[in-house]
Amino acid sequence: MSGRIHLSPPDVGQLEESYLIRALRSGWVAPTGPEVDAFEQELAARTGTTHAVAVNSGTAGLHLALLAIGAGPGDVVIVPTLTFVATANAVRYTGAEPVFVDCEPETGNLDVTLLADLLDRLGAAGERVVAVLPVDLFGTCADYTALAPLCAAAGVPLIEDAAEALGATHQGRPAGSFGQVGVLSFNGNKIITTSGGGMLVSDDADLLARCRYLSTQARQPVIHYEHTEVGYNYRLSNLLAALGRAQLRRLDGMIARRRLLRDRYAKLFAAFPGVRLLGDGDPGTNCWLTAIVVDPEQTGWPAAELAEHLARSDIETRPVWKPMHRQPAFAGARAALTGTADRLFARGLVLPSGSALTEPQVERVFGAVEGFVHQR
Repeated sequence: MSGRIHLSPPDVGQLEESYLIRALRSGWVAPTGPEVDAFEQELAARTGTTHAVAVNSGTAGLHLALLAIGAGPGDVVIVPTLTFVATANAVRYTGAEPVFVDCEPETGNLDVTLLADLLDRLGAAGERVVAVLPVDLFGTCADYTALAPLCAAAGVPLIEDAAEALGATHQGRPAGSFGQVGVLSFNGNKIITTSGGGMLVSDDADLLARCRYLSTQARQPVIHYEHTEVGYNYRLSNLLAALGRAQLRRLDGMIARRRLLRDRYAKLFAAFPGVRLLGDGDPGTNCWLTAIVVDPEQTGWPAAELAEHLARSDIETRPVWKPMHRQPAFAGARAALTGTADRLFARGLVLPSGSALTEPQVERVFGAVEGFVHQR
């Protein structure tokens, strides 16, 4: 055994190095520059949208999107309870209230039936719902075939949290292209990385112009520094955009590598009743992270025991996201629940899925997993 195996380490190499060196030698070291412009154009093309704004994190992108659609104190934003905390935090940044919705068991994505009922109840109570903010969990798109017309009929903007889903599709349409605006993340563990970074993508030019303005300290277009409202320093560095451009060139290969790992996990666990892959069977997933769901009544062992076994071999795993309605920071928040997210948190386990995993590392992971399940 040599070294810890992580869930999704950055997958970078000589191409990324060459792009970074070129950008550094160009003299464009400060934020903005030609690499940022090109990265925005390339990401818009990849997601099938017409406009993009690069920012320094996916969280910043969510914050800007919510501000641009007018979220503020007294408003409600509907958020899946099964997500990373950034989705809910961005709502709080605006002063609006996140109201959480449970998920469907097959994918962990937002339960559309619950959402429909919640929209009716909030509307009947006279509350102003300014956005629905679905999340494409672990790289599998939410059910936009049902979500988009539901939000449109209710007159509520849809903001797609596609932070985990670059390269994924739903019914052949790219993640990030659904709703009024989509938000991507390029954090160090994402399917492509700019070290830290994010992107807003949309066909709404005015909305993204507003996001760009707010991301650059809301500076007025005059020769001196003039500010008529509060803005934010959310720009992406030109150097990091260069890294992102190199990563984007390799995206399809990295997805293919992750899909091979996911397929191998699927074949392994198919022989053991009581274990399934979360989101299994969706051909549009980017396979960012592979998560299994364990029914201990069938397997005779809980997911936590497999995690402990792998930890002894210095192999990283983690439970699926702890639901937002269980987070101390959101204690007392309103939520429409069925118990599904709680069950997935108790029974789900995310396994090493990164495209940078070497063949010896892959064999080490699968050897450890196979050893555990066969012993059990």
